[in-house]
Amino acid sequence: MLALAAVLPDFRLQSPDGDSVSRVALTAAWAAGAFGLLSALVWPVLVRALLLVPALVLGLLVFFLNGSLLLMALDLIPDARGARVAPETAVVVAAAMSAVASATSTALAMRGDEAYSRRLHRLADRRRRRRRHGAPPGGAGPGLVFLQLDGVGYEVLRRAAADGLMPTVAGLLERTHRLTPWRTDWSSQTGASQLGILHGSSFDVPAFRWYEKDTGEVMVCNRPTSAAELQRRAIERTADGGLLTLDGASRGNLFSGGADQLALVLSVAARRGRANRSRAGYFAYFRDPANAVRTALSLVAEVAREIGQSLRARARKVTPRVSRGGLYPVIRAFATVIERDVVVSAVIGDVLAGRAAVYADLVAYDEVAHHSGPRGRDTDQVLARLDRSLALIARVAEHAPREYRLVLLSDHGQSPGETFLARYGLTLKDLVRAGCGLPVPRRAGRTRSGAEARAAVLAALHRPVEEAGEEARPAPGSDPVVLASGNLGLVSFPEVRGRATREWIERAHPALLPTLAHHPGVGFLLVDGEVLGPGGASARLDVPGAAEELLAAFGPGAADAVRRTDSFPHVADIMVNSAYDPETGAVHAFEEQIGSHGGLGGEQGHPFLMWPTVLSDPGPEPVGAEAVHGVLRRWLREADGPQIPLTGGDPVREPVREPLRGAAPQPPPERAREDHRPEPESSGTLPSAGVPAPDETR
Repeated sequence: MLALAAVLPDFRLQSPDGDSVSRVALTAAWAAGAFGLLSALVWPVLVRALLLVPALVLGLLVFFLNGSLLLMALDLIPDARGARVAPETAVVVAAAMSAVASATSTALAMRGDEAYSRRLHRLADRRRRRRRHGAPPGGAGPGLVFLQLDGVGYEVLRRAAADGLMPTVAGLLERTHRLTPWRTDWSSQTGASQLGILHGSSFDVPAFRWYEKDTGEVMVCNRPTSAAELQRRAIERTADGGLLTLDGASRGNLFSGGADQLALVLSVAARRGRANRSRAGYFAYFRDPANAVRTALSLVAEVAREIGQSLRARARKVTPRVSRGGLYPVIRAFATVIERDVVVSAVIGDVLAGRAAVYADLVAYDEVAHHSGPRGRDTDQVLARLDRSLALIARVAEHAPREYRLVLLSDHGQSPGETFLARYGLTLKDLVRAGCGLPVPRRAGRTRSGAEARAAVLAALHRPVEEAGEEARPAPGSDPVVLASGNLGLVSFPEVRGRATREWIERAHPALLPTLAHHPGVGFLLVDGEVLGPGGASARLDVPGAAEELLAAFGPGAADAVRRTDSFPHVADIMVNSAYDPETGAVHAFEEQIGSHGGLGGEQGHPFLMWPTVLSDPGPEPVGAEAVHGVLRRWLREADGPQIPLTGGDPVREPVREPLRGAAPQPPPERAREDHRPEPESSGTLPSAGVPAPDETR
C-alpha cells in the first residue's frame, strides 16, 4: 500500500499538510486491513449474488468489484486520509493488492511441508464441518478420483512422461501406478466415450453430431439439450443412475454420471434458475478475490500466448495449419485457464470434503491440439501445466480425511493430418452435392470445428445452445444432410423414412457412392450393412472375415466397431471414414482441425488408462467405453470393501437393483447384448445397489 501510494500520483495516504512516516505507515496498515476484511466478508456475498452472471463477465467484473471494496476501505480510514483516489486508480490498487496477497499467501504456505500440511488440515476440518452429512466415518474405505485428460492418447502420455514434460505422471508410473491403452468405438469422441464411461452405455451414439429422422433434429454431443437427452437414454437403457450415484461429484463433464455434486456439467447447463447447479463451481472458485485476479491475469496472458504462437506458425509457414483467429484465442484461454482452474479447485474441495468418488475432465490439451496439432511446442506446454495440476491434486489428497486413489484416463486420442478441405480444395458436403448432381458453390466453405470447449464457453455466457435454426433442424427437402465429426462424415436423406437402402441410393443418386468410394481422401463407406472401399472393394458385415480383411489397415477391432455402429437405430444412411496412412498415422478431418478424432485411424482410437497397483488389473486391453465403465465399477466395489453375497451359496449372482423413477425396465440379456459386446463379469453387490439415484434428467 505504501509503494502504491508513492508510485501513483493521485493515490495519497496522508493529510494535505503532511504526516509523519509512522502515521502514514499506520494509515497504510489500516487501509490494507480494512480491504482484507471487506474482501473476506463482502466478496463471497457479492459473488453469490452475481452467480447467474455469465462466468466470463464475472471475471471482468472482478476488477470493478475489487476497486469498489477498496474505495469502501479507504472511506473507513480516520480523518479521511485515504479518500483522495479516483475510481480508476482504485481498480489498479485493488488488483495489485489482490495479486500481492495471492503471491505472498502462496509463498508463506509453501515455505515448508509442515506449514503447508497445517493449512490443508485446517481446510479439511472446515469443509468437513460444512458438509451436510458430516465427515465420512473412520472406517470408510478409500475414495477414488478419476481425472480425465481429454484427448491425450496413450503414446502421447508415454512420450510426455519419458521426456520429462510430465514429471508427476512419470513419478507415479515409477512408484505406484501402471499404464495400459484401451480402444474406443468407431465414434472416438468425448460424447460417446464419456457417456459410456459414466453411464455404462454408448449405444446409438454414432458420431459427435448426427441427424435423427424421427424428430428432424441434429443431435450434437456438446449441446446441453442433446447431452441431457443422451443421458436420459443411457439411464433408461441401463436402469442405473451412473458411476457416481453414491456420494459422487462430477466436474467439467458432458454428463453427470448420477452425481449429486455438479459443477460445469453440460447436461444440466440448459436448465434455468436454481435447478442449474452446473455453475456452482464458479462461485466456489471466484469467491476468493485472489483467485479471481490471478485467473483474469492468466487469461490475458494465455490469449497473448495463443496470438504469438499463431503468428509464429504463420511466419514460419508451418503445415498443416488452420485458421486460429476470431474468438478462438478466448476459447483456448477459457479451456486452458478458467475451466482448468475451476475444475481443479472443485476437485480439491471434493477431496478435502472426503467424497467417495470424483470424476473430472480437463479439456485443455484437446482444445489446443485441434488447432496446433497433437504434438509440438504448443501442446507440450499444455501437458506440462496439466502435470502441475495433477501434482497439486495429489499433494492435497495426502491431507484428505480419507485415503484417495488417483486414476488417470482419457476418452480418446488425436490423429494428425491435413484437413480434407486443405488437401482437396472442397468439403465433404461439396463432394456429396457433386455426387448427387446438385449445385456446388464455387468457393468452398469451412466446416466449423466442434471442439468441446466452445460449448463450455457458450454455457458460461448463458448461451448454452451451440447451433440453432438450419444447423439444429434442417429444412425439409430433397437435399442430403451432411455432418462432420472429426474424420468421420455422415450423410442422411431426410425424405427417406428409416434407413436408406443401397438400392434406393443408387437409383436416386447413381453417381454418389462411386464418387465417395473412389475419392482419394475417403477410406471406406458404410451403407446398409455393407462396407465399400477403394477400387470397387465391398464386404458385407454379416459375412465372417470379409469386413476384417477390407478394414485391416485401420487396426484390430475396426470391423467389430463398424459392425456395432451398423446396429444403431440412428446410424446415418452413409457413414464416411476418411483415408488413413498407417505409416504416418495421418487422417483428413472433415472439420477445421489438424488434430482430430471421431472416426477410425491412428492414435485417436487409443486412449489410456492409468491406475494404482493396489487396485485389480483391468485385464487385456479394454475395448469400448462400456468396458472401461465396468472396470471403474469394479474398482469402486474394491474401494468399498468386501461385499456381502445376496445368497450364501451364490456369491457371483447379479444384484437386484431398484429401477429409477420413470425409467424403463432393464432389458433382458438378449437385448442388452445386441451391441455384440460381452458384459463385464460382476460379483457381489454394487455400491449403488438399493440406493435410488438422483433424477438428473427429470
